[in-house]
Amino acid sequence: MAISFESALGVHPQALAFRGVRAEVIAGNLANIDTPGFKARDVEFKTILNGQLSGDSTTDGRHLEMPATEQNNSMLYRIPFHQTTDGNSVELGVEQASFSQNAMDFQTSLIFLRKKLGSLEQAIKGGR
Repeated sequence: MAISFESALGVHPQALAFRGVRAEVIAGNLANIDTPGFKARDVEFKTILNGQLSGDSTTDGRHLEMPATEQNNSMLYRIPFHQTTDGNSVELGVEQASFSQNAMDFQTSLIFLRKKLGSLEQAIKGGR
């Protein structure tokens, strides 16, 4: 009997990939906090989730899914709480809070994935 890792692991591998992409986007925002005219961006989880649920994200069920790119319109510009005179929309507090939340979400997804892999290992070993 073959094991389907996709069904056994659920959405957790894609969630980890999404969190990794979001961390890169937020890190890019933080790196450009002093760049005049830079517009802060973020990845919208809702758009990614809707794409995953509708099955529109790949053309073949065997393809790996990319969680977020500029081409699939999941990248959004943040609306700043305070305008700056140089046109930069990066706000340090917002970016730090987003980065921390994303890191915690990444850890949560990683814990779920470890538990799933541990269950699979236990099933393969026969429950010992």
